[in-house]
Amino acid sequence: MELTPTTKVIVGLGSCGIAAGAVKTYNRIKELSESGLEGFELAKTSCIGMCYKEPLVEVQDASGSVIYGDMTEEKIEEVLRNHLNGTIDHSKVVSAQKIQGTEAAFFDGQVKIALRNCGYMDPEVIEEAEQREAYAAIRKIFGSGMSSEQVIAEVLASGLRGRGGGGFPTGLKWKFAFQSESSEKYIICNADEGDPGAFMDRSLLEGDPHAVLEGMMIGGYAIGAQAGVIYCRAEYPLAIKRLNIAIDQARSKGYLGKNAMGRDGFNFDIYVKEGAGAFVCGEETALIASIEGQRGMPRKRPPFPAVSGLWKKPTNINNVETWANIPWIINKGAAAYAAYGTEKSKGTKVFALTGKIRNGGLVEVPMGISINDIIFKLGGGIQNDRKFKAVQLGGPSGGCIPAELGHTPVDYDSVTATGAIMGSGGMVVMDETTCMIDLAKFFLHFTQEESCGKCTFCRIGTKRMLEILERITEGKGKAEDLDTLESLAYQIKDNSLCGLGQTAPNPVLTTLKYFRHEYEAHIFHHKCPAKVCKPLLTYTIDPEKCTGCTVCAKKCPTTAIDGGRKQVHVIRTEACIRCGECFTVCKFDAVLVD
Repeated sequence: MELTPTTKVIVGLGSCGIAAGAVKTYNRIKELSESGLEGFELAKTSCIGMCYKEPLVEVQDASGSVIYGDMTEEKIEEVLRNHLNGTIDHSKVVSAQKIQGTEAAFFDGQVKIALRNCGYMDPEVIEEAEQREAYAAIRKIFGSGMSSEQVIAEVLASGLRGRGGGGFPTGLKWKFAFQSESSEKYIICNADEGDPGAFMDRSLLEGDPHAVLEGMMIGGYAIGAQAGVIYCRAEYPLAIKRLNIAIDQARSKGYLGKNAMGRDGFNFDIYVKEGAGAFVCGEETALIASIEGQRGMPRKRPPFPAVSGLWKKPTNINNVETWANIPWIINKGAAAYAAYGTEKSKGTKVFALTGKIRNGGLVEVPMGISINDIIFKLGGGIQNDRKFKAVQLGGPSGGCIPAELGHTPVDYDSVTATGAIMGSGGMVVMDETTCMIDLAKFFLHFTQEESCGKCTFCRIGTKRMLEILERITEGKGKAEDLDTLESLAYQIKDNSLCGLGQTAPNPVLTTLKYFRHEYEAHIFHHKCPAKVCKPLLTYTIDPEKCTGCTVCAKKCPTTAIDGGRKQVHVIRTEACIRCGECFTVCKFDAVLVD
């Protein structure tokens, strides 16, 4: 292969890549370049979504694009030298083109609108963003003379609904704020969701901050706002860093500030407010209180923020993904956006795939795709060829959808009908080794700790529910616990002030609905079908398989295993503390757990 300066070697430096060691890989490539390896330009980008293969290194040249996965600093030199000399190591290639329709199944079926620029540019270089149409939509609005009403009408026609979880029509929310009479209005970007979907928000801010800024500018023009605030949790330092770089660059180019975009009277600026990571601040009134320097606690509505929000002025709040969609809608048109999705759920949705799945990462798919297609086509199926059991959709306050409902279309109405919620895009996949009661306990523990304490039902009710779940997983459950859990759940849902309390019981209600047999097994038979709850496990040794190697006996912390060398061993149940150490160390599969 002829070496040309047009060959680019691009390293993914999103948080996922950095955590996997991408900085070391980048530095190693830089060392190679400085020590004489020629013919390429080194660059960086953000996450392209294929987090399960990080660190990722892409090589672009006249023949196309190749992405190599698992590129550690030890592997990259050989792979890069071979590639530059015309030899591609196909065993390490994860995608031959970073576009739809490639041989990489992870990208097949995806439609990238919100994530359209993530992984395609250096997010810290505004010129690269401009080459990918950054700020073209706001120019189109001013160049064509679109009024605020026309912008709002376009967003309404697109069918875009809030991607933060509630699914309220975005254009309608803007219309309410526009109609509120005030000379002072605000735009807020909620980048503080605390569920697994927040990984998506973080990656968007790291990979394409300009899309969010431009979306907020368009929203600011539409409702007549003078300032925008991005409320981002401080635990996302890279996102905050790149946001501030993008804001400074946008100001230097005249896109933000007084007479922004060169338009007289359009005085719109944006700043970042770092949040302390309270889950309840994902609720818009609690978020507003935090921005104002108060304790992040929700308040009663009405009045809604569109009438009385930040500093008691009309305020429009949308999340990161919602704002990122806006410039695309204005550029391509409402009809182009509405062509994707279903009748009541238009466009695409970004999901953070995690859990017991082969291909974990970020995917953006058209609304209406089935859960099974996401898990088995894009996600590659369940790890270790285990059986798909359920998916937790909607974060800690979401619900568990069983495998038999895997055909469910992913849209607001269909997901809600199962008892789950869309949330901001967290999708946790589970296999048969997951105990559903233990899972419900895990999420309820989170929401109980994150309760601000303002509502008695949320503060006390979730604690009582958690105590019951703990008792069940310890083998101390009672028959009446099931009715008590349901009763408490509905009281909490009906009487809590904000969305945290109203949705906190969802994991319990959905597991009771679809996995009641597991609750009954724990309570009536003192068994954990998934073999997770230690107090309910019984360890025995199969005499046919035991070789008498004594390893299990030596590792047992309570000397509960009897038997000499080359003799069949026996576990004394009364002394066993169910730590599972014997099961872990046995090389002959002789230790059985029931």
